[in-house]
Amino acid sequence: MTSRPYVLVAALACLLVSPSAAQDTLRRARRDTIVYSKSDVVVTATRSQERILEVPLAITVVDPILFRSSRGFGLDEALAFVPGALVQSRNGNQDVRVTIRGFGARGAGQRSNAGTTRGIRYYIDGIPETEPDGRTSLDLIDVGNAARIEVIRSNASALYGNAAGGVVSITTTPTDNTPYLSLQTSTGSFGLFKQSIQANTPLNNGQLTATFTNTAYDGWREHSASKLQQANVGIRTKLTDNTRLNVFLIGAYNSYQIPGALTAAQYAADPRQAQNDPSVYNPTYVARDERRINQLGRIGMTLEHNFTSEHGISAMSFLQSKVLQRSERNTWRDFDRYHVGGNIVYHFNTSLTDDVYTKLLVGIDEQYQDGAIRFYNLDLATKGRGTQLRDNKKEGANNFGLFVQDELMFNTVSVLLGLRYDDITYSAQNFINPSIDQVKHFTQLTPKLGLAWRIEPSTTLYANLGGGIEVPAFNEIDPPAAGGQDTVYSINPLLDPIRTTTYELGLKGIVSYEDQTISTLSYDVAAFYINVRNDIIPYRDGRFYMTAGSTHRLGGELGGTLATSFGLSVRGMLTYMQSEYDSYTIDSGFVDPALAGKTASYAGNEQPGVPSIWYSLQVRYDIPNVKGLYALTELRSVGTYYANDANTIVVDPYTVLDAALGAEVTIAQALLLQGSVRMNNIAGTQYMASAWINPDSTSGGVPYIESGIPRNFVVNIGLKWSI
Repeated sequence: MTSRPYVLVAALACLLVSPSAAQDTLRRARRDTIVYSKSDVVVTATRSQERILEVPLAITVVDPILFRSSRGFGLDEALAFVPGALVQSRNGNQDVRVTIRGFGARGAGQRSNAGTTRGIRYYIDGIPETEPDGRTSLDLIDVGNAARIEVIRSNASALYGNAAGGVVSITTTPTDNTPYLSLQTSTGSFGLFKQSIQANTPLNNGQLTATFTNTAYDGWREHSASKLQQANVGIRTKLTDNTRLNVFLIGAYNSYQIPGALTAAQYAADPRQAQNDPSVYNPTYVARDERRINQLGRIGMTLEHNFTSEHGISAMSFLQSKVLQRSERNTWRDFDRYHVGGNIVYHFNTSLTDDVYTKLLVGIDEQYQDGAIRFYNLDLATKGRGTQLRDNKKEGANNFGLFVQDELMFNTVSVLLGLRYDDITYSAQNFINPSIDQVKHFTQLTPKLGLAWRIEPSTTLYANLGGGIEVPAFNEIDPPAAGGQDTVYSINPLLDPIRTTTYELGLKGIVSYEDQTISTLSYDVAAFYINVRNDIIPYRDGRFYMTAGSTHRLGGELGGTLATSFGLSVRGMLTYMQSEYDSYTIDSGFVDPALAGKTASYAGNEQPGVPSIWYSLQVRYDIPNVKGLYALTELRSVGTYYANDANTIVVDPYTVLDAALGAEVTIAQALLLQGSVRMNNIAGTQYMASAWINPDSTSGGVPYIESGIPRNFVVNIGLKWSI
């Protein structure tokens, strides 16, 4: 199927822009009942404070109420109602597969993909979790204690650089600056047990928040237990009237087992089993106790200083250490890494004329990660590190970026212009075989053009055009072993950066009604066409990666919330996306030299890992005149998709239904009791929660299925003492 961006623009123009007479009639009918205060929702994921309706980008602000009754474990619970985002729990814990508009779809499989994502940038309190190579570890993300989550669904490479197909920005500091102590405990199916303590107090001109969370989970599948401890301290202070300093200390210990993917026959026989068949993997996942043990700590600081009311600077710096251990592919792997970086951004906001206002950003970003990596044999008797050193190397990655962005506002119309330059450098140094030491640069100049029209104070029509870049992550640059290329190169010569061009058109609004049955209505409609060159494709469970010539993605998103004056609210999202290869030929010689010259074309096939449709719906009832008492039900559905480029391995669709009941009870004037009980997957549906992309074919079958958690419950109880 052939698609063109002008088809998208024409279709949406007909859909979203009504004739002027009809618009005037609608405005007159609503003028006396609408207020616009809620349209001033402010977001910060755009690297400066912006009203959400003024930004010509698709942005979702996640209300914490959405995940307060959940298990509080993975991002799948927090992002379930973000249009365009497909977030799937791989084993029922914090390890999730995250894609936004198809970015990150390859980030699942056997090889060093557990507990990480691709193609999407993550920030915690303004400090990057994403490494310079575009890979993100999820260890430090504490979903249950997030105070605010903002998601940029538009390609944001012109502002954030590498792997910014989407941006997830998490704030940990509570908006409530009153002194309190909060204790939370959760217990649930399959050995879930979680405790959390949070203390908050105002300081002189500031705020101090400290959180500690301990989570244990036996796992619903065999060999899928996990233990996660997280600590977070945030200090926000106002040094002078014009200067703010924030200091954040965060750390985590994360240990989890990996059960592996199942073949179709194994999944049908027992979806709870781990991959323990020697004809599929030898030694098996259980025999080698496949697992990750991650220890991380970071200190970060952000500084904001305004020279005048019109211009100022902001700066950020951080230092992070990582000690990572893995039992993987019959090898014990030790990583000792350090990750450092920072940025400085100049802000200039002023009126050029009575009718023209400008917001200018000019900035520099810098991130560097390096450290020792040692591979040993795996001692199958102890399932730990053996005595034979197999590899000893360093892998350094540096991401340097310069950007400028100017937003010109003309009454009800604003124009956004942006440009960014990125230089990403990989250096591989091998202390056993120095002849394969290599350095490789990836560079990109990324533009952005956006236009927003405030049709009325509550409604914005916007369009944008922009580029994007995503370099292969370090675990994706291993050269193929066929023909001995891995003895000649340390960086795969077959790989180039993913380069994208995105066309987007959208309509968004936030409206409040006075003295009406419907009290508030928010909506977000967007359509996009993404042209992708050099899409990075995993082969043989990620043994090596190649690039496809070109791919296109054509899609539409709908999200919205409707709240009534009598306590009933409805929230939902729907995403449709067609993703196809336009030009893609694979040479089997890279898999087996004996097959050199034998090729297959996958042009016209669907991109694996991306369904054509998925949606979520929530109906919630807050009991009138009874503060804090509510009931809700949620429906989540994911359509069919393929697990391989040949489109021969089908991942079945699924739909699951959840329900929850919660309450808040004031025990004393300063003591609040909070509680909820939630039942997930009420029908006990057996489903394929996630899939490995382009999996290996073995004598025991093709392992690609990560089975979804069956019916399960969680009970949350909390005490909040206002001091």
